Amino acid sequence: MRIANLNGRAQLLFGTGALDIAEASQGEFGPDPMSLYPQWAQFLAWAGRQNGDHATQYRVDELGAPVPRPRQVFAIGLNYAEHAAETGMSAGPDVPALFTKFAASLTGPTGSVDLSGPSVDWEVELVVVIAREATRVHARDAWSHVAGVTVGQDYSDRDVQMSGECPQFSLGKSFPGYGPTGPALVTVDEIEAMQTEALRLRCWINDELVQDGTTDQMLIPVPQLVERISAVCTLHPGDLIFTGTPAGVGMGRTPARYLQPGDTVRTRIDGIGEMIHTFTSPSYVNGN
Repeated sequence: MRIANLNGRAQLLFGTGALDIAEASQGEFGPDPMSLYPQWAQFLAWAGRQNGDHATQYRVDELGAPVPRPRQVFAIGLNYAEHAAETGMSAGPDVPALFTKFAASLTGPTGSVDLSGPSVDWEVELVVVIAREATRVHARDAWSHVAGVTVGQDYSDRDVQMSGECPQFSLGKSFPGYGPTGPALVTVDEIEAMQTEALRLRCWINDELVQDGTTDQMLIPVPQLVERISAVCTLHPGDLIFTGTPAGVGMGRTPARYLQPGDTVRTRIDGIGEMIHTFTSPSYVNGN
C-alpha cells in the first residue's frame, strides 16, 4: 500500500485517488501522518481491509513529505563504490559514512527550492522509514522494523559541506528544501511483491539523465545499515534513513557541474514514484 501526506493529512493512495485515513477509520487513526507510526501494526491491519471505493481525486502538487517531522534523520555517504570513486573519496566495505540531515530541510515531492549558492549538487536516494523502535537489531530482523521506503534527494551545498578543516556534511545538506521525499511511502510488502532484488534510481536535470543506478549496487544494504545504526542509536517510529546515492553527481564531473537558477530536477525510483523540483535564485530575509 501507499501512504501519503495530502495537505497535512494522512491518506491511503489508490491510483489517482486518496482516502482520508482519519475520516475512513472514524477517528481510530488521527489525521497527522506522524501519528500512524506508533500504531503501525494496528494501522496496517486496518489499511489492508480498505479499498478505493471512497477515494477522491488529488493533485500531486498537494502532496507533502510522507514523514513530515521525523525524530531523527540519518544519511549514508559513499555507499555506492562508483560514487565514492568519482568524488575522490575512499569507501570502506564495512563502515558506513554516517551523518544527519536536519529535519528542517525536509519538503515534499514538488515545488521550488532556493539555491544557497553556486555549488549545489544532486543525489537521488532510496529513503527508508522506520516502523517500530529498533535497538541493537540484527540484520536478519531489520525489515520487520521498517514501514516502507520512499524517494529522496540529498541536495548538497558543496562549498558549505567542504568548508573548514573538518567537513560540515550535515550543515551543507540541510538548507530549506534540501531533503525532499515522496511522493508516498510504499510499504515493504508492496516492494516485495515487485519480485525484484533491485530498484532502479534515476535523476534528470532539465531532461538530461545524470544518474542511473540500482539499489543492489549498495556497498552496505538496508538490513546492515539498520543493524549498524541501531547498535549505537535507538531508531524510533518515523525515523528516516537516506541510504546513499549512485554515481553521476555534479562534483564528480570534469569540470564540476552544479545546479543553476531555472534548473528542473526530476528524481525517480521505479516502483515507488517520482519527484520534480525547480531551483530558484537565492532569496534573502531581513534585507540581507
